[in-house]
Amino acid sequence: MSLTNSRAPTVTEPDSVSSGSTGRAPSGDAGAVSKPSNPTQKPKSPKPENAVTIAVSSQVLFNMEKERLIREQQGMEEYIKHHVAHKMEPFSPGPAFSFVKALEAVNTRLRELYPESEEVFDVVLMTKNHANVGLRLIKTINHHQLFIERFCMTGGNSPIGYLKAYNTNLYLSSDPVTVREVLEEGIAAATMFTPEKMTAVSETQLRVAFDGDAVLFSDESQRVYEDHGLDKFNEHETAHENIPLDHGPLKGFLEALGKLQNKFYAKGQRMDCPIRTYLVTSRGAASSGTRALKTLQSWGLEMDEALFLAGAKKGPMLEKIRPHIFFDDQMFHVEGAAELGTVACHVPNVVS
Repeated sequence: MSLTNSRAPTVTEPDSVSSGSTGRAPSGDAGAVSKPSNPTQKPKSPKPENAVTIAVSSQVLFNMEKERLIREQQGMEEYIKHHVAHKMEPFSPGPAFSFVKALEAVNTRLRELYPESEEVFDVVLMTKNHANVGLRLIKTINHHQLFIERFCMTGGNSPIGYLKAYNTNLYLSSDPVTVREVLEEGIAAATMFTPEKMTAVSETQLRVAFDGDAVLFSDESQRVYEDHGLDKFNEHETAHENIPLDHGPLKGFLEALGKLQNKFYAKGQRMDCPIRTYLVTSRGAASSGTRALKTLQSWGLEMDEALFLAGAKKGPMLEKIRPHIFFDDQMFHVEGAAELGTVACHVPNVVS
């Protein structure tokens, strides 16, 4: 399968989803899709040091494939002229759109419980576009009623310095070169792909699925598997099950999610929490799952659900979970997830 950002994805709604459902999605019901509340007044942007900052490239938040082709085929000047001429035409949603809407739904719930708190998600639109493109992006943000006040338009320069200034917890882009550079600077990042179709997801409960090795955990154990095979891998994990794995590139993002989950738990809303996390790993539970779970416990973190697939394909499980976003270091699993409608992100291994 070839993964691209070449078209606006089609959203497919499984038979198990009722088009008339309303209210909040139960925490354990992967099939419920419901409508969030729509506050009439835009909230105040939190200070970056207090927020969980998600930096999203305009290329994944919106479908800008037509414009990308103009830039590549006709050059930057024609690209800018096109945007200026079409500044009143909003872009259609891209693969990150539902994820951002779910972040906003979580923020609505957080502000209901903690009206004065700035511990919420803050989305920054990060783009290498020229500032002349900004009018159309602002038009699009307002058209889709997104609460995004922070824009960084770098005019072709690297976004890394700005990401650091915002204390960014996660950066999403369609550019694998930039993603690798960001990861090398110690900032969580992933390359997001656009599936040809996207399965409908909950509008009130944010669902985030992670692979384990080389994503949440270091690639230590994965290298044992690659160098010596499955039997040696299982032996290694059994011998080291009480030694926590080192952290991977997305551990910090999971910590940030856990911090916000705890705010709901403190109000007695564990079973109605609008954030749900999933570990979806190729490890086997009996042979190597113990070390993964003990590692999470040693970090003071927990997963709502842990799926040990023992080498089985991840796509069918993800189709059932219907996460807004899935992170994996193996393109095989990214492609398999996308084939079944999951928005999947590749986390390249930058550790030698």
